[in-house]
Amino acid sequence: MKVNKIVFATGNPNKLKEINSAVNSFEIIGLKDLGITEEIPETGDTLMKNALQKAKYVYNKTGLDCFSDDTGLEIEALNYRPGVYSAMYAGPDCNTENNIRKVLQELEESTNRKAQFKTVIALILNGKEYFFEGVVSGVILKERSGKGGFGYDPIFKPVGYEESFAVMTIDQKNEISHRGLAVKKLINFLARS
Repeated sequence: MKVNKIVFATGNPNKLKEINSAVNSFEIIGLKDLGITEEIPETGDTLMKNALQKAKYVYNKTGLDCFSDDTGLEIEALNYRPGVYSAMYAGPDCNTENNIRKVLQELEESTNRKAQFKTVIALILNGKEYFFEGVVSGVILKERSGKGGFGYDPIFKPVGYEESFAVMTIDQKNEISHRGLAVKKLINFLARS
């Protein structure tokens, strides 16, 4: 079976744009394209559980093949927090700026700035579940650098690079990022399906 179109269970236009830029063999549509505007629950205590919960929600609602991701920033000195709670680290009504500020404050005195971004993608294809993971190691910068990207990108510098994700182009980031690596595994799998 050749996949022509698949639903990405996200309402985040940045994620949709980032993933579409990495794909050319099939079309990826988001929740807004399907008229789904409600907040999809994420009550799992792991990235895998959250990704699957979102994918199942959309699959059960639409019957369409779909995938979802969940991503966490894991910081060694913070006992791998914020992790699964990355999106709401500074509280339920927080925004990216609040989250970044909290991380920088918590690491203010720390010399250990090792961190990693991890993405887990849950795919439901023909009613079956599949998982793909991507991880990129790096460090948390002492201050923001760059205006691109989203989330924690301005304070995360991947190992082997001199700049944060927020300085890189989408194409550069897709080559090495956690989401980019997980998406490559997903694309390769779909190409063989």
